[in-house]
Amino acid sequence: MRVPMTEYLMIDLNTERWLCRICGHDFGNARDTYKKGTLIYDRNLQEIHPPILDPKRYQYTFSPDPKFCRIYEYYCPTCGTQIETEYVPPNYPPP
Repeated sequence: MRVPMTEYLMIDLNTERWLCRICGHDFGNARDTYKKGTLIYDRNLQEIHPPILDPKRYQYTFSPDPKFCRIYEYYCPTCGTQIETEYVPPNYPPP
């Protein structure tokens, strides 16, 4: 029996595996994080949140500081569906 967990993830209760709801890709054991079976993109903060104020003139620009934050995007390696986006501390290792 397959149970939807998110818009793009499901768990097969018989095999205890994470699966992509779009293409059926197997991300691994459901007793572990599915993120280990994904493609991980470490995004540039400036692409997502460009400064509103001129960084040459102002210390605070309303853009996240890379010293305090990183953005990880998780994708299915088979179909390319973006499964999740995560804001994490700078030294937080990807799974």
